[in-house]
Amino acid sequence: MIQTLFGSLDEKEKPSFLGRMKEAVTRTRENLSERIEQAVAFSKEIDRNTLDELEATLISADLGTTTTREVLTKLREKADRKQIKDVDELKRLLKEEILGILTAAASAQPVQRVEGPPEVILVVGVNGTGKTTTIGKLSQVLRGQGKTVLLCAADTFRAAAIDQLEVWGERTGTEVVRTKPGGDPAAVLFDALQAATARKTDYVIVDTAGRLHNKANLMAELEKMRRTAQRVIAGAPHETLLVMDATTGQNGLQQARLFTQSAGVTGIVLTKLDGTAKGGVVVAISRELGLPVRYVGVGEKATDLLPFDPKEFVESLFN
Repeated sequence: MIQTLFGSLDEKEKPSFLGRMKEAVTRTRENLSERIEQAVAFSKEIDRNTLDELEATLISADLGTTTTREVLTKLREKADRKQIKDVDELKRLLKEEILGILTAAASAQPVQRVEGPPEVILVVGVNGTGKTTTIGKLSQVLRGQGKTVLLCAADTFRAAAIDQLEVWGERTGTEVVRTKPGGDPAAVLFDALQAATARKTDYVIVDTAGRLHNKANLMAELEKMRRTAQRVIAGAPHETLLVMDATTGQNGLQQARLFTQSAGVTGIVLTKLDGTAKGGVVVAISRELGLPVRYVGVGEKATDLLPFDPKEFVESLFN
């Protein structure tokens, strides 16, 4: 299981993960803290007017209108009962509400238990989000835990994607199963799964097309690949990860809905979290798509993919 791989980490390593998460959301945290302080600066007490000011702050951090209004509805009820004494209490309540949203999404879509190898991870997303790079980094993560990994270059629509995946295969010491550009993605997936089954490989990570001639073609191709995986390995794909670019914010959510509806997405990988002041999109994703964030990309290096921890993320946003 992907998530349980990190459960065995030495407790001494935990602060480094928290520290890296805090560094990744620095711009979002500074934006939030500054605006929250401004919202309460001229208020003798935290009331509905204060929270009205806070609404624009949360939306600017890309929590989204729907999520922001839900959170503030609960806070306004507490403000009416004089239960928010100061800015520290306000932040505590905000953290509580946001953590509740993230935890609920994780509980609604738990990581599937896989009886034996290989575990098949289908990676989907539009071109330009960092999909192929994310696959390389995920391979590095899993191999770092002593797992065997096979990469499947099923984005045959773009020759560059195949070449890029092979570069990552070389960087991480991971074999890549490929075919010629324009070949049948389902066929190369079939070959990869057959090879992984024969070798008892722990993981197969599958790159997929991010764009075909139209959306209908793309979704039909992804569905064909899902059926192929199921024919070869019962229950596959065990995880379908959608790669999203954090810097696109709410615009990325529109793309995500299409994949969620058609591709059976079970989790999100959010890239370029370190490059935006709108890290609140993590919360919007969890609430509006009902999907957990599994990993976040926080840099360009092979080691810059972190397993997402809701509690650490919330702490990073406010502390």
